[in-house]
Amino acid sequence: MKKILVTGAAGDVGSRLRKLLPAVYPNIRWSDIKTPADLGANEEFVAADLSDMKQVEKIVDGIDGIVHLGGFSVEGPWDTILQSNIVGTYNMFEAAYRAGVSRVVFASSNHAVGFYPRDKRIGVGVTVRPDSRYGVSKAFGEAIGAMYADKHGLRVTCLRIGNVGDAPIDQRRLAIWLKPEDLVQLIQIGLEHRDIKFEVFYGASNNAAAWWDNSNAQRYGYQPKGKADDFREQAMAAQAKLGPDPVGDKFQGGAFCSAEYDADRRTD
Repeated sequence: MKKILVTGAAGDVGSRLRKLLPAVYPNIRWSDIKTPADLGANEEFVAADLSDMKQVEKIVDGIDGIVHLGGFSVEGPWDTILQSNIVGTYNMFEAAYRAGVSRVVFASSNHAVGFYPRDKRIGVGVTVRPDSRYGVSKAFGEAIGAMYADKHGLRVTCLRIGNVGDAPIDQRRLAIWLKPEDLVQLIQIGLEHRDIKFEVFYGASNNAAAWWDNSNAQRYGYQPKGKADDFREQAMAAQAKLGPDPVGDKFQGGAFCSAEYDADRRTD
């Protein structure tokens, strides 16, 4: 990749990647709707509202590969999710296609499959079961990515990211933790592997308690270095301080599943 674009530069994951990715890709254009507070003088940054196609076309101009993290990163009102994550993601893929971008790495989420129970191990071929409007938007992103790959030849990798952080901070995150350096490795595979056409990977490190079969990423050479079990004692101590969540504790999506949940009130 001669030059890559990374959206969502001001978010938590984007901020972490701003410290790690330049060692791999020295020519990066960063973008977000707001300017990062700690933006360095040597960083190229172009602000853009992803719901505005003209602004998206501006940031993809001259780009070879895209890491699309941008959007609303938690559950929110439908209109917010629609504009940021659905219209915005469509605009990104369409602008990338028009500009001749070769590859897109799309930051999907575990919340696209959040309503699978924790006692079920799943691979990438399962039917999506979103746990929120946010999860629906990520399922949409995977679907439109597949369309642009199959119809237009754009090479697309979707990462169903678990939780990116320095360490897993509770019991759920022992299963879904993603070390930032392992995320960089997944991004490199998506941007560089010669055999990528359209693929879905789980964004998770080497976690003994994992709910996800990530063999699809492994067959492309993914070798995660992070091990959630190294932090088990601290994570379980933190978990002991949390109250029970009868719905969230059952499903992989956690609190995203229990928020607004009322399925048990319905009768046949």
